[in-house]
Amino acid sequence: MAEQSMTGGGSGAAGRVPTVVADRVDVVYRVNGTGAGRGSATAALNRILRGKKAERAAGVRTVHAVRSVSFTAYRGEAIGLIGTNGSGKSTLLKAVAGLLPVERGRICTDGQPSLLGVNAALMNDLTGERNVYLGGLAMGMSREEVRARYQDIVDFSGINEKGDFITLPMRTYSSGMAARLRFSIAAAKDHDVLMIDEALATGDRSFQKRSEARIRELRKSAGTVFLVSHNNKSIRDTCDRVLWLERGELRMDGPTTEVLKEYEAFTGGGRKAP
Repeated sequence: MAEQSMTGGGSGAAGRVPTVVADRVDVVYRVNGTGAGRGSATAALNRILRGKKAERAAGVRTVHAVRSVSFTAYRGEAIGLIGTNGSGKSTLLKAVAGLLPVERGRICTDGQPSLLGVNAALMNDLTGERNVYLGGLAMGMSREEVRARYQDIVDFSGINEKGDFITLPMRTYSSGMAARLRFSIAAAKDHDVLMIDEALATGDRSFQKRSEARIRELRKSAGTVFLVSHNNKSIRDTCDRVLWLERGELRMDGPTTEVLKEYEAFTGGGRKAP
């Protein structure tokens, strides 16, 4: 079972302070089979109560998404997560954030992890302005803090460059505009651990440069940043360390240049691996 706190906050190697410790973490999805009654809540409860034999009888399929992954992240680090599609990157971040249960092993964190993804929940029927306030309050900022940073958030996102979009409902935004606003809200606050899942992929180069500069600022404020991206240049420009996951396993953990060199050789210079 995951432990979402880490007591003591003691120093790590060379005096560094660990923020996330993953110890032989396994994450397993269970997919219900088809058939009469198998998708009902009552049937699911019966399978839980009767154990794994009932799961097999009901045709429940298990997907081992993360396999025995161990690493320690430290304050001030920006860590890239790379891997081909389905390698377990997003699953691992959700487990660190406490959004998915750990089957085996444990995860300890120092501070509150915040997960930002392209599908992060904002309310589509509300205006961008209202979502800025709601998002800031949800992160623990006071109304006065949100008000003081409001214009900076809007300017950073760039969504008003071609009109007064901040006063329109979120459902009228393109996916890129929505992703930029999500990142801008999250980046308005210093985080103990900020995890960014492909949120920079939809922005133009100008926004990416602002985002990369903001990530460096977050690192300087003693936070830790995890960045999932299929854009190796963003990883290279932003991160000093990379975790490479493949088929749920940690294949390599090391300096960005070394890991990306091996990864690009594996994928054939950026093409999908077989």
